[in-house]
Amino acid sequence: MKFLTLVLTLVTTFSCKAQQEISLLFIGDVMGHDTQIEAAYNAETGEYEYDSVFKYVAPIMRKADYCVANLEVTLAGKPYQGYPQFSSPDELAMALKRAGVDCLVTANNHSCDKHKVGVERTITLLDSFEIAHTGTFKSAEEKAKTEPLIIEQNGFKLALLNYTYGTNGIPPSQPNVVNYIDKDQIAKDLEKAKKVKDIDKIIVFFHWGIQYELAPRKDDEDIAKFCIENGADYIIGAHPHVLQRMEQNGENVIVYSLGNFVSNQRTYPRDGGGMYQLVLKKDESGVSIKESGYYLTWVYPPRIDGKKYFYVLPAQQFENDSTLITSHYKSIMDKWVTDMRALLTKENKGVREYIYDEKKKVWTLKN
Repeated sequence: MKFLTLVLTLVTTFSCKAQQEISLLFIGDVMGHDTQIEAAYNAETGEYEYDSVFKYVAPIMRKADYCVANLEVTLAGKPYQGYPQFSSPDELAMALKRAGVDCLVTANNHSCDKHKVGVERTITLLDSFEIAHTGTFKSAEEKAKTEPLIIEQNGFKLALLNYTYGTNGIPPSQPNVVNYIDKDQIAKDLEKAKKVKDIDKIIVFFHWGIQYELAPRKDDEDIAKFCIENGADYIIGAHPHVLQRMEQNGENVIVYSLGNFVSNQRTYPRDGGGMYQLVLKKDESGVSIKESGYYLTWVYPPRIDGKKYFYVLPAQQFENDSTLITSHYKSIMDKWVTDMRALLTKENKGVREYIYDEKKKVWTLKN
């Protein structure tokens, strides 16, 4: 009995001191232009199908412990519509979940495209699909109850906040709430997040910046600094529809723009984006960053037998592909990858690219 007690004590002690880890994957703009909606429609079944869009990148998404993406459309129901006031089929969100997305941030410039029905139906649908979400709320009371969004997994407890610079001049309908970038409100929200019992780290996901610019604005740099000074640990950005630099400064991270994850924006350099992965470790000394890296992704839009398709490709894995991508699109992708890799290699601080090992079938950080 004494021996068994000793063994149980040793096992318990080891378990308490063992290092825990969590991998967080952040994804940029999920858009739904008219061409994407048309491509998703199956004339034989009369249904919309999006699973094929993510099939090449889904293994990376599913491997992450927790995956967050920016939903830059509403799920307002029919009639479905692309730009300028988006309403995508519900199947888009379902496909994102099957591909590995655990959470969708919903505060962006298209949050109010379909007014009250868009805000509220999107929230209702995401709840029914059991997809976590934050950034827009049916009411102030709902915001008070559900914000910050708490991520509890692998022994970690993380808070997530989400804000947008605006909503294209369409204000939220009463009593809906959209989180706007306002320093006073952000400071209050961060203070509330810091008071959550046993919280480990705080993440802020912004919709900010200037569209199509490859460098962040000073305003964005100032907001990021403000958030970190007020208790945020990791800052993630979207909206410019192109990649911008990523920084790891000690135990803080700022990713200014992840670009487009999927869209019909084909003008270079809007035809691709990135996924940022943050691996945290937790031991008796606390929580720290173990790994910080990015995957380049590019949207391949072939037309096959008269039908349009969209595929999000983990670009580095397909750089040497000679079977899937036609030569025309391969040259376009190669230019984009070369230029974006050069940009991030030059501008990034402490954030490296993930490279695919074809023989071992694994992704590792580039040396």
